[in-house]
Amino acid sequence: MVSSALAASADEGMWMINAIDRALEKNMKARGLKMGAREIYDADAKGTTLSDAVVALDFGCTGSIISDEGLLITNHHCAYADIHSISTPQRNYLEDGFWAFRSEDERYIPGKNVFFLKRVLDVTDEVNALEAKLREEGKNFGMRKVSYILEKEYKKQYPEYEAYLSSMWAGEKYYMALYLVYNDIRLVAAPPVSIAAFGGDVDNWEWPQHKCDFAMYRVYAGADGKPAAHSAENVPLKPERKLKISTKGYKPGDFNMVIGFPGRTDRWSSSFKLEEQKDVTLPVSNKVRGEQMAIAEKWMNADPQVRLKYSNWYFGLSNVQELNEGEVLCYNRFNVVDDKRTQESELAEWIAAAPERTAKWGSLLSELSAKYKAVEDVERNRTWFRETLVRGSRMSLITARLKNSLNGIKAVIPVYKEIDMRVEKELFASSAEMFLRNVDREYWSDSQKELVEHFTDHSTGAVDYLALTDSVWNGSCLTKGLPSSSDKPGHKMGRGGFMQGKETEYSPEEDNEKGGARYSDDPLFRFLQDVKITVFNDRLKALEGHPSILALDREYTHALYEMRLDKGTPVYPNANSTMRITYGTVGDLRPRDAVRCGWQSTVAGVLEKHDPTAYDFCLKPDWKRLLESGDFGRWSSTIKVAGKAASKSAVRESSKSTGKAAASAKARPAFPVDFINDCDITGGNSGSPVLNAHGELIGLAFDGNKESLASDASYTPGYNKCVCVDIRYILLTLDRYAHLDRILTELGF
Repeated sequence: MVSSALAASADEGMWMINAIDRALEKNMKARGLKMGAREIYDADAKGTTLSDAVVALDFGCTGSIISDEGLLITNHHCAYADIHSISTPQRNYLEDGFWAFRSEDERYIPGKNVFFLKRVLDVTDEVNALEAKLREEGKNFGMRKVSYILEKEYKKQYPEYEAYLSSMWAGEKYYMALYLVYNDIRLVAAPPVSIAAFGGDVDNWEWPQHKCDFAMYRVYAGADGKPAAHSAENVPLKPERKLKISTKGYKPGDFNMVIGFPGRTDRWSSSFKLEEQKDVTLPVSNKVRGEQMAIAEKWMNADPQVRLKYSNWYFGLSNVQELNEGEVLCYNRFNVVDDKRTQESELAEWIAAAPERTAKWGSLLSELSAKYKAVEDVERNRTWFRETLVRGSRMSLITARLKNSLNGIKAVIPVYKEIDMRVEKELFASSAEMFLRNVDREYWSDSQKELVEHFTDHSTGAVDYLALTDSVWNGSCLTKGLPSSSDKPGHKMGRGGFMQGKETEYSPEEDNEKGGARYSDDPLFRFLQDVKITVFNDRLKALEGHPSILALDREYTHALYEMRLDKGTPVYPNANSTMRITYGTVGDLRPRDAVRCGWQSTVAGVLEKHDPTAYDFCLKPDWKRLLESGDFGRWSSTIKVAGKAASKSAVRESSKSTGKAAASAKARPAFPVDFINDCDITGGNSGSPVLNAHGELIGLAFDGNKESLASDASYTPGYNKCVCVDIRYILLTLDRYAHLDRILTELGF
């Protein structure tokens, strides 16, 4: 546990759930917390705590249990891939929404897992002892081996749990987390994207937003309440703890806390690493993904079938793209690298103040600087390669699976069923050209060099990239698609595409008996898979020397950690998908000079943004009519006006807007939609419960603001905001739009 001598910073910090000490508890109570720390997490509690109701969804998102029947709520964008997987052109649940009106309508999602944290144990001494033992025995080892050994031991001690080892502060501390894992998870409710993701990419990372970003699953268990494989005989889980829902609302200055599983931060990184990201890797990534998005969006807007196939891929791509672009802007705006350099000046002084520290770390900063500078060019080339040929199209995934899988064709059939060859051809042409224009020739394959030579006009030096990529694409068997019987085993590669052969699996090493080319002879396969990746790695090793950049990065973290402990500065580790708690208050955002944004968005904003010509802002007619009516039924009573329940008329606010909005001059409903607080979150917190001072559920975290996009590297007080959907807007949607009465009854409404 972190020493109580360390005073916690007011809002900054993704604190380990097992490290809420007296100092942190005191600070939280000073901000408004009305419960004790041991009511939030206590491994030795006889009863249950809040953390028992918060779960990880495959460690990509967070959810929470909200009923005695295992009902789980999270973000819609966390369920997006699952909703996409069960959608068809005939039943498009992304566009129409998914509502299980009966228990038998709940849809099992294969591969979905929910992790309940049961205990967190400090195993630092055990890890150090194991490493010493392995070292003494002369055995090679890394953290993977250490993790495997210890996790296996704890699995023996606690056979009902899954054990996961986590390193904190680059190995200063180690913790073992024990989870109870359920894998019979069924989709219960999900609104249409026009409600859940209203505003789409345009509003992503912005404030104000007007999204109803939620979805519901149910956790099923065996008759004994224990995890069990999916079966019709399974029953809804009877959880140890559920979160209580509050419809009382909130106001500026009210205490909020968020419990979840944030994925990754780099707040302990050096200025040298962040500068490489800002100037080298992120700009390249942004350039390539911007091109990919433009291509995909063109086809998606032109063809609904393409939109259905590519919506999940595009959703992930655009989210990362906007995050990366925002990171670069915030790095520059908030002088993140310069702030790190100031921190490093302080670190250098602290190291120089003691001979033992000078002996250990005296050359650390200069070594890091020199090595990051030395590898900059190689990293740029490697990033271009990774973003174009590895991630540039789904054909890259197909060729990679063919190369690495012993199941050959079987491994790629699912990918083929999810793509459109028109889109893939354009994505390949774009990524291939960017690769050849930006990656040094020393990393090209021999076949790529031959192609460029063949399609070069030697009188001008110009390369006909269109003709080059056409020749590769049109000459490939891989671009011919699959036959109708492609879901059967035994497919072989032939000159005309995928053809049935004898009933055997095809591996990359086999030759086609019927005279067809091997995978390795296919021009597309060769273009995407014959790049000399080993050259990247060999050059990096040569430039880095010993110790490696990774080893020096670890030493940097250790030195910074020791300095902060020495000076009594708060220390919390980088996020790494372990359960964390963060806290703050509801309040306005002032993103720029003379600009002030309110703390809450309302239905009025939804109606003002409605645009029937824009996909992301087009409301379904029935939803639009409901919002315009202001008839929110029982939920109107949850809106307070001067301390009293609002009447129908009081739920409306006057609109004095001009221009287009004024043309339809009506009073606009003021029902709450989203709100912001200054809780410190990142990716993985999506779906996390937003709790009030009493630990009651008032909303779900689903986004950050544009000004917070450098927060994975450096927290910026006053600018970092957590964007949340109001639980009342969710309940309104379930009630007045979906008419999902059985779920509302289950929730006690």
